[in-house]
Amino acid sequence: MHPFYSSVTRISDLQTHPYECAALDRDQWATGDYVMCEVLGRSTQSYLVELCSGRLAPVLEGDLVIGAFGKRAATVDAVGDWDAIGDDGRLHALTSGGLFGKMTSQSHLMPALMKMQYKGHIVRDGKTTMQDFVSSAEPKELDMPVILIIGSSMSAGKTTSGRIIIHELKRMGLKVAAGKFAGAGRYRDILSFRDAGADHIFDFVDAGLPSTVCPPDEFEASTLNLLSKIANTDADVLIAELGASPLEPYNGSVAMKLLENKLSMLVLSALDPYAVLGIEKAFGMKPDLITGPAANTEAGIALIEKLLGIKALNLVRRHALPDLQRLLGEHIKLPVKSG
Repeated sequence: MHPFYSSVTRISDLQTHPYECAALDRDQWATGDYVMCEVLGRSTQSYLVELCSGRLAPVLEGDLVIGAFGKRAATVDAVGDWDAIGDDGRLHALTSGGLFGKMTSQSHLMPALMKMQYKGHIVRDGKTTMQDFVSSAEPKELDMPVILIIGSSMSAGKTTSGRIIIHELKRMGLKVAAGKFAGAGRYRDILSFRDAGADHIFDFVDAGLPSTVCPPDEFEASTLNLLSKIANTDADVLIAELGASPLEPYNGSVAMKLLENKLSMLVLSALDPYAVLGIEKAFGMKPDLITGPAANTEAGIALIEKLLGIKALNLVRRHALPDLQRLLGEHIKLPVKSG
């Protein structure tokens, strides 16, 4: 049966070059291994696989899907780990993008995750992993201003803010690189950055990570390679998004340290004004702009400015765009190009 290739396989050649599927002993399993699993149970709204194109494809019981072992630690949705898979080989699709592991905790507000059965590892000369398809970039220091977008939690409006900021930077005539540096494997967020006009898009999957829940030293090495790839583009500015919150176990705080010397503007998307206060106290950093649901209304904006004296904008409202353009011009300090 022809398998579905989930989006974490987009960096590989699995669709064009032969391979075999073989069950491996448990002591050979690791994060980032490409594996084939069979869909179990009756199809629900969560039985969707994000393909390498970014399109969502429905799957049915008995279908085969290739993804990668990994870990997820979402505070709002679900938690899971490939290391929690039992002897029966039962597991879940922790994201639609092909992050596979055993769900250990899930919000009651979410539909049940897709159930799966481990069939085997993708093997050639030994097992095949995501890292097999990551090339080492020529080391190069990042020499462009960075606009960093962080959130008080997942689903706080980071990607929406990023899209709008990218759109305005393109209107200013700049070449934009956009990347998602922390989170769990899915392609749709950075594809939306490309749709907004980004000239180059990257994420941690390009660095060989199915999610960024991993040892900090592994995350740092992979991210430094990714930053070198970005530095070798012709971009004028980098929009860097951290999935979830820097306080969650996705190595967001490590990414912030790697980017801080190039940081020109810090944008915080928050669910409410008090979350803004919590992030500022946790990191000792004062954002340059607050976006997201915390800034949905005049009351929220007024409370943020009263509590913290920080500019807050509801970016989905057109009347906020002149203020956004002014802030971008002040912080990135790049000449606007004609045309």
